[in-house]
Amino acid sequence: MAIKQQKNHFSRRNFLQLGTGVIGAGVSVGVASNLATPEVAAAQNITNPDEALKALLDGNDRFASRKRRYEHQSYSRLQEVAKGQKPFASILGCADSRVPAEIVFDQGLGDLFVCRVAGNIAAPEEIGSLEYGSLVLGSKVILVLGHERCGAVDATLKGEEVPGKIGSLLQAIKPGVDKSKGQPGDKLENACKANILVQIENLKSSPVLSELIKSNKLKIVGGYYDLDTGKVSLVS
Repeated sequence: MAIKQQKNHFSRRNFLQLGTGVIGAGVSVGVASNLATPEVAAAQNITNPDEALKALLDGNDRFASRKRRYEHQSYSRLQEVAKGQKPFASILGCADSRVPAEIVFDQGLGDLFVCRVAGNIAAPEEIGSLEYGSLVLGSKVILVLGHERCGAVDATLKGEEVPGKIGSLLQAIKPGVDKSKGQPGDKLENACKANILVQIENLKSSPVLSELIKSNKLKIVGGYYDLDTGKVSLVS
């Protein structure tokens, strides 16, 4: 299939073209001139993964307490990041319309590198995107953001037949659902949180991301969004 061939060609050689060198077992971040992003102001004065995670959680605190700053949402910011992007964090979130990452974390243009897909699953395409966001663009934390009453997780729990390609999403969520079985408490909440943890492990299976973690350039964490309060709590 053409899609499979395209994936197979996204190799070590392609990473070199994207501005990265893979040397031995490690990853060397050397930006090639052909795809180097121009220097632009970072989203915050953030230098490490811990600071990046704190900036995310502080932004969510502002959102949940109705104290949003609406920073980096001006026309001047639009012009600034048009020259290049340096997002400080990446979000692998659900496609649910009630969980827009830039809003719930009180961020703006150029701050977040966001992948959204039903069930916040780490399929090959999402993993590749997040590899790019961390390795090339310099994102320092990846937050897998699940949420309360997720419809995709609920459908997986119910196990009913679904049309079209929806089944491929549920198949990717099923390992988390299986791990949550027998846990005390709300079945759907347990499954949503277990799914977050499974997707984190899927991301960590990436050699690119695992090397960045080992070199203290990246953290991968999980968050659970409460639809009723707007609050994100860490689950990993």
